[in-house]
Amino acid sequence: MSRSDAAAEVNGVGFLLPQVGPDPAEVAVRAEELGYDSVWLGELWYTAAPGKLAAVVERTEAVEVGAAILNVYSRTPATLAMTAATLQRDSGGRFTLGLGTSTRKSIEDLHGLSFDDPNPARRAHECIELVREFLEGGGRVDYDGQVFHAADFPALGSRVPLYGAALGPANRRVVARLCDGWIPHNVPFPALPEAFDYIREHTPPDRDAEDITVAPYVPAAVHEDPAEARDAIRGHVAYYVGNGEGYRRAVADRFPDGADAVAEAWRSGEREAARAAVTDEMVAALGVAGTPEAARGQFADLRAMDVLDRPLVTIPQDAPGMLDATIEALAPGG
Repeated sequence: MSRSDAAAEVNGVGFLLPQVGPDPAEVAVRAEELGYDSVWLGELWYTAAPGKLAAVVERTEAVEVGAAILNVYSRTPATLAMTAATLQRDSGGRFTLGLGTSTRKSIEDLHGLSFDDPNPARRAHECIELVREFLEGGGRVDYDGQVFHAADFPALGSRVPLYGAALGPANRRVVARLCDGWIPHNVPFPALPEAFDYIREHTPPDRDAEDITVAPYVPAAVHEDPAEARDAIRGHVAYYVGNGEGYRRAVADRFPDGADAVAEAWRSGEREAARAAVTDEMVAALGVAGTPEAARGQFADLRAMDVLDRPLVTIPQDAPGMLDATIEALAPGG
């Protein structure tokens, strides 16, 4: 099924800015010059995304700016809505808010919160629903959910696209019901059509699933030595599969033995063994890796997938030396 005109309007290439190392604002300026249609910044530790996104807005002119992602635990829906409305206003309408549950490790061991209170998908649903009410609801906002409560505050009058980072079925149903876009990560690329079919099947009658922008993370590493590039993707996959059960399950749907081997090694502290357990087949299904010419070919094949609207190129965090080659090789029109 062809994607709708609404999704096609955002058919470009985004670049995920580094959370550590180079200044995200400087990288954003370069990405804009190279023709990327959007730049995005995540948040885990070290860098507070909203502050850096404000700097990105100030330093860029026309490129779209997004958070990919902020978690739905460590900030209240009101704080997220105010942040989004402020960045939308200051950017002249260029901002998109990406939200997701993050991982048990991050929420419990970093933020000291309960990941299961009451469950991640319920929290994501209510948070996204309330953020939208705060942003663009009519009149004053009243909300009484299982997780969140709000009463008698005015909506902010700001239309901000909301993207949901979702892997499992419950969170994909949240995307189907509430979100303008879907950010999958570690869903093997060949499995994306079937994963989106689930979203399509659970989209309410008053919404059109074909209007949901599909914007997957695309871990990418470009190096003159293809083995070095593949190893960078191995490290990226091993980190996520080892640290997040949702990521493990997403990979295990296609590579059950491989995902289990990676997770078991990582959780046992055997990090190099975990990287080695990521096979070449897994690398090809979960990332783009190789020489500039090879990586461009892989990326072109990925972009040709009908289900995919806006790939978000991301450099593995432990391979910062490949940023320059990768951002140039995969630039639109490059």
